[in-house]
Amino acid sequence: MRLLLLPFLSLLLMMSCKDTPKEDTTTDNTPAEKEVMTPSIPTNPLKNVYWGDQHLHTAWSADAGAAGTRLGPEEALRFARGEEVISATKQKAKLKRPLDWLAVTDHSDGAGVIMSVINGDAEVMDDPIVAQYHEDMEAGGEKAAAVMMDLINRQSNNNLPPVFTDPEFAKSIWLKNIDIVEKFNDPGKFTAFIAYEWTSNFGGGNNLHRNVIYRDGGDIARQMSPMTTFDSENPEDLWKWMANFEAKTGGSLLAIPHNGNLSNGLMFKNTAFDGSPLTKELATLRNKYEVLYEITQGKGTSETHPILSPNDEFANFELWDKGNLVMVPKTKEMLQTEYARKALKDGLKLESELGVNPFKYGFVSGTDSHTALTTAEENNYWGKYASSEPSAERWSEKALDFPSGFVRGWQLGASGYTGVWATSNTREALWDAMKRKETYASTGPRMTVRFFGGFNYTDADIADANSVQIGYDKGVPMGGDLKTAPEGKAPTFLIHAVKDPTSGNLDRIQVVKGWLDASGNTHEKVYNVVWGDADKRSLDAKGNLPPVGNTVDVKNVSWENTIGATELKTFWQDPDFNPTLKAFYYVRVIEIPTPRWTTFDMKNYNLTMTDDVPRTIQERAYTSPIWYNP
Repeated sequence: MRLLLLPFLSLLLMMSCKDTPKEDTTTDNTPAEKEVMTPSIPTNPLKNVYWGDQHLHTAWSADAGAAGTRLGPEEALRFARGEEVISATKQKAKLKRPLDWLAVTDHSDGAGVIMSVINGDAEVMDDPIVAQYHEDMEAGGEKAAAVMMDLINRQSNNNLPPVFTDPEFAKSIWLKNIDIVEKFNDPGKFTAFIAYEWTSNFGGGNNLHRNVIYRDGGDIARQMSPMTTFDSENPEDLWKWMANFEAKTGGSLLAIPHNGNLSNGLMFKNTAFDGSPLTKELATLRNKYEVLYEITQGKGTSETHPILSPNDEFANFELWDKGNLVMVPKTKEMLQTEYARKALKDGLKLESELGVNPFKYGFVSGTDSHTALTTAEENNYWGKYASSEPSAERWSEKALDFPSGFVRGWQLGASGYTGVWATSNTREALWDAMKRKETYASTGPRMTVRFFGGFNYTDADIADANSVQIGYDKGVPMGGDLKTAPEGKAPTFLIHAVKDPTSGNLDRIQVVKGWLDASGNTHEKVYNVVWGDADKRSLDAKGNLPPVGNTVDVKNVSWENTIGATELKTFWQDPDFNPTLKAFYYVRVIEIPTPRWTTFDMKNYNLTMTDDVPRTIQERAYTSPIWYNP
């Protein structure tokens, strides 16, 4: 493939070079960061983007270990920081570019038990179900895969063998996990978060999972064992547990809900968990502890859906919309409370009623890989389960197989990574950036994206060599809030994106706006604000833009960066602004078409795939919103 050279100056401006830090005058209405920086750790008040994965499973997760994964948290951390490891299928695996941080989020339910089952340890073999698990996993293949499906099904229906719910065993595994994570945490160089996944599959596979991320170290985390769904499947109880943890330990936590597309309508219900009216107390708890949302991952993208956004030409992207986690069928009505954009709009409405917005989410991404290998690149795709590691068969296998339905391997996506704008690569700085929502989600490419909002930006500001400083001085970054507009002014935005040097050029940048009208109805609009090949493409009367084109050579799995742009930046002002109406804005950056992982497999294994398997993909990034609150 032919790649064009990135403009060096633009990259320096975007990254805000560490050698020339400037005074931080951010006005993002969030509390000052609590950390005290160590002088030896490089810091940048204008912040750098740090890439990581907030959602990764190892062999210590029951479904991962049952499916054949044998790498634990230590191997996962080694891999994320750039070391070569041997995968579950005995292949050499290595990231082409190391990550800056990682959260290993093994399930708190039955954590580590599966390794004792695999090893046939005497203390767990008395149970005939467990003994059969051991025998089937020893056999491998379809029998081992069936163990994973059975565990997911049993966990979803509260029917696990007793050893999986033993709190003392779980505590011992938690302490071991903390020790491993502490060993790999290297402030300033690589951040390892203490974390776990709370795995509610309420009602039989309705995915309400949350990743719980700790700001602090082992001295805090050791004081309480993680919450499990054996305690409660109700997310409201998780938020109360988090509040109790913070009160007892002095630590800080946040919870990241998984992609809501597998919740069968439960993720963003406008009621309390039990169906009663939502209270201000519950909305406040959710607003405090759930500030981020996983908008894309291996099991699909849940930004929006064509049924919800019929005028959005990019809404039909890597969708899983057939059922919940165990493939219980979905109805169209369930889509209304599963997707991020609709939730953001509903949040505006609930805020008007309750005084608090329970769906005020910034955006992150995660791989949700169950292999201990955090990869999100199409050309270095290591699958999401041991059975979907590189092989000629993985595209057509049944990646998830339940009595109510199945998912083919090709339907798994390579997504995704999270970019965090932080002052340094430390737990405290990264966590604080997550808390203030200065984050963006990518389906894989590490494009650099800045997004600022205010009322006093000018067209000259985006071209200024100090545009980042100006962005903070005059307004707020992604994740921030704008108050009532000054008389006669509309929100203005500075938007800047630079392509990933190893990926496709940029097709366009869009601003997605949602708002609440005076009658209590919500609306949305997608604006094309800047695009590549502007000398050849222009907006029509409805604001639509012609496609960028497609240079992908499927047979040779290549493309040419002769279309699109290496960098896009613009000053944009809302042309439809009403100063009396609540609104939000977020940026979506879209690449030109490039080969999907399935196309790389076609060449690598000399395969012919069915026509329903996508050959290309338009990778993208989603920034956290900026809210307008009159």
